[in-house]
Amino acid sequence: MNFLTGKRVSRRQVLRGAGVGLALPLLDAMFPAARAVAQGAASPKRFGVVFVPHGERPGFWTPEKVGRNFEPSVILEPLRPYRDELTVVSQLANPVAGHGVSVASWLSGTVPKRTVAEDVRAGRTVDQIIADLIGRDTVLKSLEVATEDFTGYIGGCDPGYACAYFNTLSWSSETEPLPMEINPRNVFERMFGRPGTAAQRLERLRLGRSILDSVKEDLARLERDVGPQDRSRLGDYLDHVRETEERIVRAERQADGDTEIPDAPVGIPESFADHVALQFELIALALEADITRVFTFMMSRDVTQRVYPEIGITEPHHALSHHGGNEEMKKQLVELNVYHMTLFEKFIARLRNTPDGDGTLLDRSMVLFGSGMSESNNHEPTDLPTLLVGGFGGRGSLHVRAEPETPIANFMLTLCQHFGAEMDSLGISTGTVAI
Repeated sequence: MNFLTGKRVSRRQVLRGAGVGLALPLLDAMFPAARAVAQGAASPKRFGVVFVPHGERPGFWTPEKVGRNFEPSVILEPLRPYRDELTVVSQLANPVAGHGVSVASWLSGTVPKRTVAEDVRAGRTVDQIIADLIGRDTVLKSLEVATEDFTGYIGGCDPGYACAYFNTLSWSSETEPLPMEINPRNVFERMFGRPGTAAQRLERLRLGRSILDSVKEDLARLERDVGPQDRSRLGDYLDHVRETEERIVRAERQADGDTEIPDAPVGIPESFADHVALQFELIALALEADITRVFTFMMSRDVTQRVYPEIGITEPHHALSHHGGNEEMKKQLVELNVYHMTLFEKFIARLRNTPDGDGTLLDRSMVLFGSGMSESNNHEPTDLPTLLVGGFGGRGSLHVRAEPETPIANFMLTLCQHFGAEMDSLGISTGTVAI
């Protein structure tokens, strides 16, 4: 019960209007007065995965010191402000080498079936196992997003392996890869309602309508019913929703030809940095409002042809990754790795700056950042770049050096157990990892 108003608000309350369902952030009014001092106990755990392709440059990722209080490496330097919430695990290994297979095996700890047909088979991934444990009471059991869509590719994209293995991080079963949404507008509408065709979305764009317009009366009543701290928190959350919607609208206006509806869904920013930032903001909103507690995000995909002129890189990432020992190409790979990390850091800052009960979203989260290979030139599957961030992600300020070529499945099994899974094996696991 809220101390100042006596009003109670349900944690599951959703404001509805005209096809919109607006979930709410965690408010003091959602707790009985007698439990106000123990709000943290009611704050849910969250789990997320952020994937980058083609590994991280060896020698520039792993901290030199093993154990507590390591110095961040060149690539990890953007995360220095969060060192107390970082756990680096080195010497983990994927069971297979290659592009698609390393992606499919990374979160599942399995050896994918060798096929270029539709009969793909890998393994249930750690995010889906954890979603079964913590995500069944949310609007979305899990959220899967990306920035590139390779679903139009058919046949084999790796020698002997289907393109389908490249297209997702998440598998709900051995034979069911989950699609990853690249369009921020589609993600936004899945979170808050108002689905529709490209034509309908463009019509709403032309009319300048916001989802908040549909629930403004309920919002006004809610703001009257809660105390000043909740009003401030609610105001910040609504500002984030409104700002995100406006950013999507700006992207749609860039993509919208005045006379024709584009074949591709509207809402995808032209800039990679803007696209990544928008997807991260949608994830943060979903976590804040408890729309989901589990997410996966492919910042880019293996064999991507993306270039990065904004940081002076005009060679496609995949071509750059096969550097053949060229020192300038290796230098540019380090720069690209650092660039990806700076974009990730902004998301971590957003989580740290978002209140959640008596702490922050970062306090309640475990976010895994990594890749399915290390040295990209030869698709090296050992010593995978592996990082946990967040107050729920381990002991913090810690570099754990596992035994050489410890199966990545051991680490993924450890994460499942960390969230309460009663299981003693995953894929080809041989044990667990002390984090």
